[in-house]
Amino acid sequence: MNYIDPELDSPKEECGVIGISTPGNDAAQLAFFGLYALQHRGQEAAGIAVADGQAVRVHKDMGLVSQVFDAGALDPLVGGLAIGHTRYSTTGANSERNVQPYVVETMHGPLGLAHNGNLVNADHLREGLLKRGAGLSSSSDSEVLALMLAATEGESWEHRLSQVMGEWKGAFSLVVLSGTKVIGCRDPWGFRPLSMGRLPSGGHALASETGALRTLGCDSIRELEPGEIVVLQGQMARSIQGVEPAERQARCTFEQIYFSRPDAIWDSMSVHQVRQRFGAAVAAQHPVEADVVIPIPDSSMPAAIGYSAYSGIPYNEGFVKNRYIGRTFIEPTDELRRQGVALKFNTLRENIEGKRVVVVDDSIVRGTTSGPLIKMIREAGALEVHMRVTCPPIAHPCFFGVDMGTHDELIAHHLSVDEIATHIGADSLGYLSVPAMMEALEREDGYCNACFTGDYPIAVQLKLPTTAKKRFDGALA
Repeated sequence: MNYIDPELDSPKEECGVIGISTPGNDAAQLAFFGLYALQHRGQEAAGIAVADGQAVRVHKDMGLVSQVFDAGALDPLVGGLAIGHTRYSTTGANSERNVQPYVVETMHGPLGLAHNGNLVNADHLREGLLKRGAGLSSSSDSEVLALMLAATEGESWEHRLSQVMGEWKGAFSLVVLSGTKVIGCRDPWGFRPLSMGRLPSGGHALASETGALRTLGCDSIRELEPGEIVVLQGQMARSIQGVEPAERQARCTFEQIYFSRPDAIWDSMSVHQVRQRFGAAVAAQHPVEADVVIPIPDSSMPAAIGYSAYSGIPYNEGFVKNRYIGRTFIEPTDELRRQGVALKFNTLRENIEGKRVVVVDDSIVRGTTSGPLIKMIREAGALEVHMRVTCPPIAHPCFFGVDMGTHDELIAHHLSVDEIATHIGADSLGYLSVPAMMEALEREDGYCNACFTGDYPIAVQLKLPTTAKKRFDGALA
């Protein structure tokens, strides 16, 4: 058996972004700590660009935030304006050419840009740039955004941004840096999050999650509206409506399910409390007699607490997670490879042995780790294992900045719920339905659920799936 990393069977966000405007010269340090709080949104690369009123300097590289930046890297980044980025690649290969922020020289002065999201019309826009003689150095659609903005006419960067935003179709939460200001914007559908807060220094910060803003001591935190542009300059912040909000709003449901840290506020709701409601909802929808509820750590913990509170079944921990094994560059030996997910998790046998166990997880994507985890629970002495998932079956790929996999890779695209239960070795399997999920969200609409329903809020080019059911038949996930 090959080594299986449980993180590989989770949806992957593209990145986190940060923007800083402060009256001092420590914007890069603030951006560093903001990115540190956003590290969970991308672990492949990180970068910070800073401006001092004239020049723009950038430092970026492959690796974690703590690996890319030390005192020596931050010391030259002097200025009161900064943007930062931490990346997980969705479009564009994982290579140094795709590391952000992008910094380009333009006729209007230097321009830096960092992007969270994915454009569905990036290929069309890239062809247009190439026909106009633009030189593209990466495969990322984020570079397309930067070069289009650089080539747009207008009296100011925010005006140019409002001119070009209407051509971009898809998800984009941006932070933009010039020599004299930081600009943030959000796409008119509202796919990806972006919030703003006031720094203790009197300046302002932008971040993908509110938890990063609180890390920096911000108050007066608010979410940018879809289509909104904010301009940060010194201690001042002003807002304009770049484009009108789309008629159909499309916040990413997976921010509530999995991506955001539990301390985030998303769509005016506590993510932690929403996840508890998801757990309670799946307990109501799929009850079962059991002795203990355990989460797959860490993102499923609030949902398991909610499941326990609603069902009355005691909550306990069943797994201990090694949070550092995924950061090593040393390949495991063949013997360790045979241990599979045991490299990432150990069971707490005393909490499992002789018990009927409910395992709560936030999602099943490719189905590669649920089976080995259930096998570990049985080997720890569980009498029964019932799996409950706090989102609907993921049967369709995402085109808006989330790596869900292709149709061929998604187990729920090919197998029924009962077939998946057999495949992963569970005594029963229950998913939260779309209506129950939205009821737990206390929203009737305004969210993108295309990965569950196949109903995309923007027209996308679907690749016709091939029949891959045989890939899952007769094998342990």
